[in-house]
Amino acid sequence: MQYETVIGLEIHAQLLTESKMFCGCSVKFGSEPNSQTCPVCIGMPGVLPVANRKAIEYVIKTGLAVNCKIAPYSRFARKNYFYPDLPKGYQISQYELPICEHGSVEITVNGGTRKIGLTRIHLEEDAGKNIHEGAGNYSYVDLNRAGTPLMEIVSEPDIRTPQEAAEFVKKLRAIVRYLGVCDGNMEQGSLRCDANVSVRPEGQNEFGTKTEIKNMNSFKYIEKALDYEIKRQIKVLNDGGRIIQETRLWNTAKGITESMRSKEEAHDYRYFPDPDLVPVEVDGKWIEQIKSQLVELPDSRQQRFISQHGLPEQDADLLTSERPISEWFEQAVKLGGEPKAVSNWMMGELMKLLNEEGKQIEESALKPGQLVGLLKLIDKNIISGKIAKTVFEEIYKTGRDAEVIVKEKGLVQVSDESEIEKVIDEVIANNPKEVERFKAGEEKLLGFFAGQIMKATKGKANPKIVNELLRKKLEN
Repeated sequence: MQYETVIGLEIHAQLLTESKMFCGCSVKFGSEPNSQTCPVCIGMPGVLPVANRKAIEYVIKTGLAVNCKIAPYSRFARKNYFYPDLPKGYQISQYELPICEHGSVEITVNGGTRKIGLTRIHLEEDAGKNIHEGAGNYSYVDLNRAGTPLMEIVSEPDIRTPQEAAEFVKKLRAIVRYLGVCDGNMEQGSLRCDANVSVRPEGQNEFGTKTEIKNMNSFKYIEKALDYEIKRQIKVLNDGGRIIQETRLWNTAKGITESMRSKEEAHDYRYFPDPDLVPVEVDGKWIEQIKSQLVELPDSRQQRFISQHGLPEQDADLLTSERPISEWFEQAVKLGGEPKAVSNWMMGELMKLLNEEGKQIEESALKPGQLVGLLKLIDKNIISGKIAKTVFEEIYKTGRDAEVIVKEKGLVQVSDESEIEKVIDEVIANNPKEVERFKAGEEKLLGFFAGQIMKATKGKANPKIVNELLRKKLEN
């Protein structure tokens, strides 16, 4: 039997506020355990939470960016469950009245574009963290994270393959990073993804029994976990079994999903409106104010790079993958860099060096104006493309301008035809056998001679002049 996969995702994005959702404690990552807590976030009796206005604005901003309807009236609810890292015995979240509903995001997979619907975007607080490693027979609880503002983005069950799921998360990660509402760091847990997945016979309208997969903190693991779970469910059904609705964990070491607990329903959490928090009312003026802060998003910027700068789609896609990369490119073009040349150097040499050091582009000592300066030296035939790579690496290491480096190291390109001709004559005289073979029809030897000339001039000879004069000499 052929099966169709149905996937819905829940993405939790930690918001880039300075304080927690309902108190003034810091949300700084990596502090001493339980050093960023107060009576509110550790759930002491009698305390009153106060909602973080900035967190609400960030959710509205995200909702506007993904075509959501912004609710004029929403409210917080208590989601009741017991867990050691949840000191109040409930999590403050939103249930029947979220801030944002009915949005959509377009993704591209295998050359095709699909629109994935968004059910809702709502606000909630994070729980603490249980620490089991190195504790012997005990587990420790760190409540630094308790109360951190989270934005939960819930998709419609529109996703059909693991690849589409990974692309959907990539697209949302790019959007929240462009907006500056979340840093998208999946390793640190500031962007986390849970997936609801089921399979059904092709042509059937009714959904199959779903399982929820947790603990996916990279695009690679999202694809691997979903691929494994889909195959597992199909095997169970083909063997005559039935799927159990449950929560499963992705075991990265074993490459399998493992049963964690039975899947809860909404009624298990006994949701009810939080009596300590007033409803959130959003008027048109507030929405317009937030809308005015929106930046150009990746899809729009990609299309503009293609139409305005004449870039191929692949170039535009990479250059708009991160906001700082796109802004670096635009700054270089604004300073006079030819768009395709800037793109080539960024995607080639710059990305290679950044990846080797594990750095982001904003950490680079090489600035847009310095790349433009280097490109101008190439255009004026002051240095060759080969020498330019050496100069580029030196700029990257030191942050000094290309002209200074070229002058100090004596790297100016030799374009004097008489000087180049002398070297060509020497190379030809020293390689008589190769000359005979070239004249007998071995055209590929032209590259051998050019290489010998560049070696003799330490890469300084103008390649264009070398090729022109060399061919004349050899064909005479």
